Amino acid sequence: MKNTKIERVSATQEALKVIETLQKRFGPLMFHQSGGCCDGSTPMCFEKGEFKTGDSDILLGEIADCEFYMSRDQYEYWKHTHLTVDVTEGRGSSFSLEIPMGVRFIIRSRVFSEEEYEILKKEDAVDAGS
Repeated sequence: MKNTKIERVSATQEALKVIETLQKRFGPLMFHQSGGCCDGSTPMCFEKGEFKTGDSDILLGEIADCEFYMSRDQYEYWKHTHLTVDVTEGRGSSFSLEIPMGVRFIIRSRVFSEEEYEILKKEDAVDAGS
């Protein structure tokens, strides 16, 4: 594997279509990986700035120009895992913007390969030094 940026979060084509619909309606969006409130641990979508992030949150990356955050505590459990935002039919019980559409975002995950994780650790060390 060549030394390329490894993404921690991505989205399926179906999720990207829902995000695009929401962006047309609400403008810029953001995601926060829920840590157990409401729907358990689902990705929640908000208008950008509607969910207040702080020192206890980590920016994992972006999907469709939307920042994707997770709490530091939860990140410790998921740091070895690539997250893929997907969508499924059915209403969740959260405050996420897609709920009125009759769908909800979900997470699919896979463990990073050893090679991917080594690259991520190096990138994290560089980021921590800046």
